[in-house]
Amino acid sequence: MTGGQMTAAAFLVAELRRARMRRGWSQEELAKAVNYSPSLVSAVELGQQPPAAKYLELVDRALETGGLFGRMLTELVSLDKAQVWLRGWRAILEQARALRWFDPLHVPGLFQTEPYARAVFEADDLLDADEVERRLNDRMESQGVLYGDRPVRVVAVVDEAVLRRRVGSRKTMSDQVSHLARLATEHPGVRLHVVPGTAEEYPGLNGPFILATLRDGVDLAFLGGQIGGQELDQPENLRRLLRTWEATLGAALPPQESIDRLREVAESWN
Repeated sequence: MTGGQMTAAAFLVAELRRARMRRGWSQEELAKAVNYSPSLVSAVELGQQPPAAKYLELVDRALETGGLFGRMLTELVSLDKAQVWLRGWRAILEQARALRWFDPLHVPGLFQTEPYARAVFEADDLLDADEVERRLNDRMESQGVLYGDRPVRVVAVVDEAVLRRRVGSRKTMSDQVSHLARLATEHPGVRLHVVPGTAEEYPGLNGPFILATLRDGVDLAFLGGQIGGQELDQPENLRRLLRTWEATLGAALPPQESIDRLREVAESWN
């Protein structure tokens, strides 16, 4: 729903659910018929996972709809001007194959140490102690995507001002920046760039953003904000953010020089 009006994507999802129920099938029965997992069928019907064209082709065949849902996808959903599939940041992380991350304000959440993250949350007077703990636990748990069987690959750009702005104690900053240097040196799926303090104004300073490539090939962006975040998948928005990313990366130091700068800044906090 957007502005109180149903989008074509939401209508497609609703009709998928109605067609299954008219057939008298459970989600498990439809999953078996199309050779997909019940969890994917559920995610599609909740609007959490965009149905691929192949999935809709199999659903059309199983429910004998004459190709209705495939036509809806190509002829209606593509006309939506609103964001079609809202996944949520945690779902994006778990589904991501690669991330390009820029933040001119804080160390990217995936790379934050626990003391640094705690200091970030405790600086917000609007958060009570329970909410600080909830957010802290969620942030630490989210870092699991860097490890495991299919770790996400991350290229991140951090402004040097972030590394020199005190968050928590001096030890917190020393440990945090040292952690970044270790990640950049030892983690095969992480590449870190630092925009030096001597750099002039560059496009990325307009605000933090993340470009995500998901395992199903979908590209989208996530913009951070004071209240939640904004997901974008429109091609013109993605092209604009890609240009911003390229300009920001161009302002940053190469990988080894960035590691040297991280080590230098970490030492300065001792």
